[in-house]
Amino acid sequence: MTDIQELIRAVTEADSPGRMVAAVQKLAAAKDPVAIPTLIASFGYNNPGAAVVAVAGLTELGEVAVPQLLENIDDYNYGARAYSIRTLAAIGDPRALEVLLTASATDFAPTVRRAAAKGLGFLQWHKLAESDKPGTACAKGNRTTSQIRAMEALISLTQDSDWSIRYAAIVGLQALAKIPELQSSIEARFEEMLASDGEKAIRARVQVAQQQVKSL
Repeated sequence: MTDIQELIRAVTEADSPGRMVAAVQKLAAAKDPVAIPTLIASFGYNNPGAAVVAVAGLTELGEVAVPQLLENIDDYNYGARAYSIRTLAAIGDPRALEVLLTASATDFAPTVRRAAAKGLGFLQWHKLAESDKPGTACAKGNRTTSQIRAMEALISLTQDSDWSIRYAAIVGLQALAKIPELQSSIEARFEEMLASDGEKAIRARVQVAQQQVKSL
């Protein structure tokens, strides 16, 4: 049995929350792609400490973890799903665009929607092709089209009845405002929110975003 297999077995055989966290920490520290399925599985163990460590480990592994993250999103356990979305958002691979768009708009769990909304602002757009080509990372459109879709989704979320979703959308829009072609539309929406949103925390966050955008 190899070292990585022993680390994986330690996770699957952990018999207490503390041992689970310790085992996941050691597995994540190995930085081995073989560990990806086990790290993803730890999202569903109802152990927040282990899940947070797994998020960090998968994020560090980066884009190599993306296909399995996309294939193994838990449709039944919203806690596990939230950790998967949070990891995809942290990695920022544009292959997660469709998942983030859907999750931000339709997931019943606010934690999932917030993570997806923030993630839409931080995708690594340079990994997308400038125009449609077979085999590119984004099969449904070019870079500009994808950026506009993300912006429009976030603008829609700024009208959500849940203030925490609106807050997350502002964070995402602030990040997207670094894209020159999107900045004016985002600034216009911020002005509208500042004038019309009834939640003080939202207006304050908009002002922070406006200041950051002006400094770009």
